[in-house]
Amino acid sequence: MHRSPTAETEIADELTSVRPDLVTGYTGELPGARAAVLTRLWRGLAYDPLPWIVRRERAGDGLTLRLTDGRRLHGPRPDPYATGAYVTAVRLDQAAYDDPARLMTDLAVPHSAVFAAELGHSVASLALSRAGGRTHPRQWPPEGREWEWEQRVTDGHPFHPNCRSRPGFSAVEQLGYGPEHRPVVELELVPVPAGECAVTGVWPGWLRDAGRVMVPVHPWQAAHVLKRTGERRLAAHPLMALRTLALPDGPHVKTALSARLTSSVRDISPGSVAASAVLSEFGETVAARTDGLLHITRTLGAVAAGSPDLAAVLRESPQEYAADGERAVPVGALATTGLPLSDGWLGRFAALALGVGLRLLEWGVALEAHGQNLLVVLSPDGDPVRLVYRDLADLRVGPARLARHGLVLPDLPDLPDRMVTDDERVLRRKLFGSLVAGALAGTAGSGPALRAAMESGVRDLPRTPDLAALLDGPLPAKALTLMRLSPRTAGDQWAELPNPFRYDRF
Repeated sequence: MHRSPTAETEIADELTSVRPDLVTGYTGELPGARAAVLTRLWRGLAYDPLPWIVRRERAGDGLTLRLTDGRRLHGPRPDPYATGAYVTAVRLDQAAYDDPARLMTDLAVPHSAVFAAELGHSVASLALSRAGGRTHPRQWPPEGREWEWEQRVTDGHPFHPNCRSRPGFSAVEQLGYGPEHRPVVELELVPVPAGECAVTGVWPGWLRDAGRVMVPVHPWQAAHVLKRTGERRLAAHPLMALRTLALPDGPHVKTALSARLTSSVRDISPGSVAASAVLSEFGETVAARTDGLLHITRTLGAVAAGSPDLAAVLRESPQEYAADGERAVPVGALATTGLPLSDGWLGRFAALALGVGLRLLEWGVALEAHGQNLLVVLSPDGDPVRLVYRDLADLRVGPARLARHGLVLPDLPDLPDRMVTDDERVLRRKLFGSLVAGALAGTAGSGPALRAAMESGVRDLPRTPDLAALLDGPLPAKALTLMRLSPRTAGDQWAELPNPFRYDRF
């Protein structure tokens, strides 16, 4: 077997100095972390339209990829919706690899060196997450505050090879800022003259001081990008997205974080700040038509201080939409709650999520409904009763569909062009790729379980053209591996996965 020691040994060496109690646990988690990342990478190699793969050949329980240079890459037959680490090794010609970073290095395809380094960080950070994440009883109902439920997720994105990639973060910084380690993060409150800030919504008085706006800044951003500290600090609890944090008795704070986590650099554009309040009102208008089945968290205020690196958004907590005894849980955290996710439960959840998502799509609103953005409100008995959606920054809207249903998109000159389209394929990709190939697949955990949940979930839904497209064609999913190997191509790229309704073996 081959090894890529760099990221793994860097973390181990640092832990030896600062947290020797974690070294044994960390090294023990490395084989499982390699398998988890390799499984995600193998999914991308099996399904993404990569230009250096000329043919894919299935035989028995295996899959062979023929490369343009004549080499062959062989591994197990993939389940595109599986969340378990079932790929422990693949073969490139006669050499076996259990390390995704070393595999990508030796593939030596365009841009593979940078991606290989990210895969190495993903393995090392995932092992650290599993070793340092606090254990908790998996029981329903889950105990603790809302951020504690979100912090139970150790493995990150269920399908992205860079599920835990945090290049630029030392071990100490990961332990201090990573939600799975349950730290209290001290946000820096950086003062900026009010005249130099663009503010939308209501920026609260407790974040203003003598003609200045106090901008909450993530401490990693303050140290590595802005290279300055604030006048005061604000204690907060990191959520699944790491850069979004919950205040103990107040709203959520979305901070700019100019680091590449999974796929994207996490800053906050001035355009998104300018559009945030009006988009929030638009979202509320749309959600009000769903008979209480969907709520969208309101943006309370947003500020940009002349740069995407110095900006913040205040957003209400999704728990505002949970009654006494209910809990609003991110879909990506459902598996950690102790709730028995039976076939019947998955079918009811699929019916709720697909019913709401397809209704909004018919009206012209395609949500980016992945496991972080989409939350399900659970009754005291654990039944799914309604949905909450947070963060409107990446939805798609179709003006023609909106007009047919009496909805009007606000006139916002700063609204990103990518957000507005009447292309049905783009709208459907956005919803199906995030909700079905993402949130529902990640919760079901396998192709057969996803198929069963969706068969139950669509049984009573109206037979619209959008539903027909979902049932009859291949399922779109972001080509996450292709995107990391195409740094000069802007925007999303897509793969086509076997349709859960039509594919008889996973």
